[in-house]
This record gives sequence, C-alpha cells and structure tokens, in this order.
Amino acid sequence: MSNIAALDIDANRRARKWSRKELFVRLLWEGLQAPLFAWTPRQFWGFRNSVLRLFGARIGRHVQIHPTVRIAIPWNLDVQDHSSIGDRAIIYNLGPIRLGASVSVSQNAHLCAGSHDFTKPDLPLIKPPIAIEDGAWVCADAFVGPGVTVGSMAIIGARAVVTKDVEPSAIMVGNPARKLKKRRELTHP
Repeated sequence: MSNIAALDIDANRRARKWSRKELFVRLLWEGLQAPLFAWTPRQFWGFRNSVLRLFGARIGRHVQIHPTVRIAIPWNLDVQDHSSIGDRAIIYNLGPIRLGASVSVSQNAHLCAGSHDFTKPDLPLIKPPIAIEDGAWVCADAFVGPGVTVGSMAIIGARAVVTKDVEPSAIMVGNPARKLKKRRELTHP
C-alpha cells in the first residue's frame, strides 16, 4: 500500500473544525473585511482598530494596522500598545496570535498559526498559537510558523523562515532561520 493510500482526506473534509457560530462570524468578517477595512484610507488606524474590536480582537492604544493586512480570524488577534502590522502582511490566525507592545510586523510578513497534524491519516487541523514578544521586529516577507514564540527585542530578518522559538534579542536570518548574532542594547541619546 502506498503512503498516499494511507491518507484519509475524506475524513479530514468531514471533520468539524468550527462551530456554526464561528463559521457565521467568519463569513460575516470575510464579507465585511474589504469595505470596512481594506478600502479605508491608510491613516484611518483608529477606525480599523474599532472594526477589529467589534469582531473580538484585543487591540491596544496607538496600534497601526495597514488596510491591506489580511486577518483570518479577528477574535484570535491580540495586539498590544504601539505595535504595527505593515502592508499586505498575512495574519493567518486560526490559533491565537499575540503581538506584545512595540512590535513591528513589516510588509508581506506571514504569521501562520494553523496547520495539519501530518502524523495522522486524516490530517486534522491544528491551531498552535504564535507569540511575538515586546519590541520584536518581523521584517519584510518573513514567515513565522505555528507554535513559535519570538522573544522580546528579537529580529526576524527579511525573508527568514522561523519554525522554532527565537530567544530574546536574537537576530535570525535565512531559510531555515539561523541566529546571526544578538541585538545590542538600545541606548537613548
């Protein structure tokens, strides 16, 4: 028997992954995300934050989320004060995604808190959380995978692929991401 025959894709498709309420609110979000979020002028940070809060997101003060950001499930999003999410970033938050204070997620970055358990024949959906701790920076086009914690003040370099936890102040580069060095302490003039 081939390995492909051992997969049970039909069981995966039959599996109940979401409650009826979740399905309804996700459908509502998908329908309203463009007119209430994506079509707003860039400077309407407060309005977009209010829309996200209406859908259950926890959004701190002075948060800037660009209109072209794609957010899968608002109620699984927690963004603390002074953080930002750049143009065309993908927040695939099937599981919870938490951004600490003063976090920067740059353009086209992809935070992916959802996958499938490949060790089981029916490939059930899994929703491991992602945490990006205070002061961290996820640079342009970087990917942060399911279940990852990025430590405070860490930098995930442009186009880096992170699939394991990142220690505080580490600068990660490459695919797969490897530690380049530690970030120096920031000093104020």
